[in-house]
Amino acid sequence: MTYATLHMFASEGATLRGRLYAPEGKASPPIVVMAHGFSAVAAQLEPQATAFAAAGFAAFVFDNPGFGLSGGFPRQEVDPVRQVRGYRDAVSYVRTLDGVDPDRIAIWGSSFSGGHVLQAGAVDTRVGVVISQAPFISGWELIGGWPNSAEVIEMTTAEREARGAGAEPTVMKVVGLPDEACALPGDDGYAYFTTTGGPTWKNEITLSSLELARAHEPALWIERIAPRPLLMIVADNDIVTPTAHALAAFQRAGGPKKLVTVNGGHFDVYSGSGFDTATGETIAWLTAHLA
Repeated sequence: MTYATLHMFASEGATLRGRLYAPEGKASPPIVVMAHGFSAVAAQLEPQATAFAAAGFAAFVFDNPGFGLSGGFPRQEVDPVRQVRGYRDAVSYVRTLDGVDPDRIAIWGSSFSGGHVLQAGAVDTRVGVVISQAPFISGWELIGGWPNSAEVIEMTTAEREARGAGAEPTVMKVVGLPDEACALPGDDGYAYFTTTGGPTWKNEITLSSLELARAHEPALWIERIAPRPLLMIVADNDIVTPTAHALAAFQRAGGPKKLVTVNGGHFDVYSGSGFDTATGETIAWLTAHLA
C-alpha cells in the first residue's frame, strides 16, 4: 500500500504544492521528483506515482507555478525557465523530508517536463538518475515546423507589446473540438486532458506560453547528464514532441543510457500497454541505478 500527503515549498517567490507518495513500511526509500507536462496538472500523474511507490520508491509530484494547486502568477502561463528551477527547488525540499533518502534522488518528466529534466539533471549534481518520457526537445525546431509558425510568432510578439503596455494576458484553449483553435489540436490530446484533468485542470494557457516555449532548448544540456544514468522513453509515432527530435538528442547523450520505444503517439505513454511498458521500464531503471 501507499499513502499520499500534501506538501508545500517555496520557489521563485511562489508557494508550490505537491503530494508525496510513500511506500508503506519501507525505511528511507529513494525518491522520484516529478512534475507535469505542458498545461497539465500533478493530479494526472497519480498512476505513475502510485506505481513507483508500490515498487518501493517514494514519489513527490508537484504542480508548476501558476497551475493546479500551486501559487504563482500569471496563472496558466507555461514558463519553462521558472519550471526548470522549480524542479531544483523541489529537490531541495525533498532532501529535508523525514523518511526518505536525501542522497538517492531521481527526477522524472514527461512531455514538456521531459525536456525540463534534461536540463535540471545536467546542472544539479544532487540528482542521481534522470528519466525523460516523450520529451520536448527544441522549441525552435518544434514551433518552427508548425504550418502556422509565422502567424504564431506575429501573435506572440504583439501579445508581448500589449502586456508591456499593461494589458491582461490573452488566454487560449489547450485542447478543443476539431473546429476550435487551441494549442494542442487533435482527438488524442482532447481525450486525454478532458478525461484525466480533474477539478484542478483548466483548459487554457496564456498566449505568451507559446513564445516562452519557442525559446526553450532543453536538449542542449543532454551531453552534460553523464555519468548520471539517463532513461529516455519515446513513442514511435509522436507528432506532439516529434520522435525524430528525441532520437537525435539521445544519440548525443553519454552513458549509461537506455532508449525505450513504445508503440503509438504522444499520449499512448499514459495509457494501456504504453503506460505499462513505460512504467515497468522506469521501475527497472530505478531499481538498477538508485535502489
